[in-house]
Amino acid sequence: MKVVKFGGSSLADGPQFEKVIQIIAADSARQVIVTSAPGKREKSDTKVTDLLIKYAKLTLMQKNATEIVQTIFNRYLSIATYFNLPEAELIPIKEALVNLPHRDYPSTDYLMAAFKAHGERLNARLMALILTHLGINARFIDPSEAGIRVTDEPNNASVEPSTYAYLAALSYGNEKLVFPGFFGFTDAGQIATFSRGGSDITGAILARGLNADLYENFTDVDAICAADPRIVNNPLEITRMTYREMRELSYAGFSVFHDEAIIPAIEAQIPINVKNTNHPNLPGTLIVPESQFEPIRTITGVASSNRFAALYLHRYLLNKEVGFTLKLLQILYKYDVSYEHMPSGIDDLTIIFDKSQLDEQTIQAMLHDIQETLQPDQLNWIDDYAIIMVVGEGMRNQIGVIEQIIAPLAENKIGVHMINQGASRISIMLGTRQADSKAAVKQIYNQFFVNEPISIS
Repeated sequence: MKVVKFGGSSLADGPQFEKVIQIIAADSARQVIVTSAPGKREKSDTKVTDLLIKYAKLTLMQKNATEIVQTIFNRYLSIATYFNLPEAELIPIKEALVNLPHRDYPSTDYLMAAFKAHGERLNARLMALILTHLGINARFIDPSEAGIRVTDEPNNASVEPSTYAYLAALSYGNEKLVFPGFFGFTDAGQIATFSRGGSDITGAILARGLNADLYENFTDVDAICAADPRIVNNPLEITRMTYREMRELSYAGFSVFHDEAIIPAIEAQIPINVKNTNHPNLPGTLIVPESQFEPIRTITGVASSNRFAALYLHRYLLNKEVGFTLKLLQILYKYDVSYEHMPSGIDDLTIIFDKSQLDEQTIQAMLHDIQETLQPDQLNWIDDYAIIMVVGEGMRNQIGVIEQIIAPLAENKIGVHMINQGASRISIMLGTRQADSKAAVKQIYNQFFVNEPISIS
């Protein structure tokens, strides 16, 4: 049995729905379907989720939302009309939209989560209606019915372990089960959404809970590439990679998966196949456990992200002072700030942060406390910081990989501010200036994919 997830661009309109239905019908093993909300039909279009957010804001301001409700409903109606599905069949969808403001919500955050989740919820209901209309035995399964339980965090929920026991008890025969992605229910019965990549998370949860043989994730790319196509022209497509390679690359900017989205599938050791809805016969990228992978290249991919900032601290004999790092971490704790990495020397230390959790006021207050408490000789905030991840299972058995990475950067006068190799030896992290990150990615890609021949281990 396969769990199959389709992204928003795959479900944006009637013709895209038709492609999805052909994919579902082409393989009887594709028995569990996960839907996203309808995405953009063209660049100037608005995603249904964004329309629902606007609807929620109008509701909170107690303004008339009749027009936005009709706009949202028309997105579903146009898809139904494409398949000659009578509008009367969509009455439950219209009623669900109209009734959203009249439910009880513990907070505005829960209201927003419920509104956003209905993009997926209504699309899954519509998919089941259309499949049934076309003579395909299908059933809509709401997360409340399936027992998808999540933590009490309305817009950043995590799956509760009890979910897997509920899913294991779910019975189905030859019918297709259609699930909405992106959300689950708290113990109090409230809708709570996952973080970004939420439908991917639902797919991975279902793959684990239903013990799938394969989790297929259909999107709008033919495969995962060894580098960002916006940086490198026509980069090599990755046909096979490991879970941990995917996680490392996602962390540094690979956009196919949010780096935490596939953890449930990883925990169950279920292979994941990333494929293109528009070219479903292409092999895509298969993501597998390490035991099922034999590297043919030194590295599998290189990725970069500019979402980071760094704090540089210098103090003589820093390494001799007991409790220095503890005091520093206590200040971060005071401001509810987590750090990503902390490379250090005998007299200096750099802390790397994800800038999304920081604002200017927090930065200044934190720097003030560090200066007052630790009295460093030098303290600098570096906002111009990028991280580059060079990842590959093939690095584990190779000597001199760091030299191969650094040499072309030095030749092109690209400064490296930090180097960190993980204990697994499958990833090397570099810190550079943001202005140098794209050039660094190009040079590293050329070194390992243009200049290096394929090597069979």
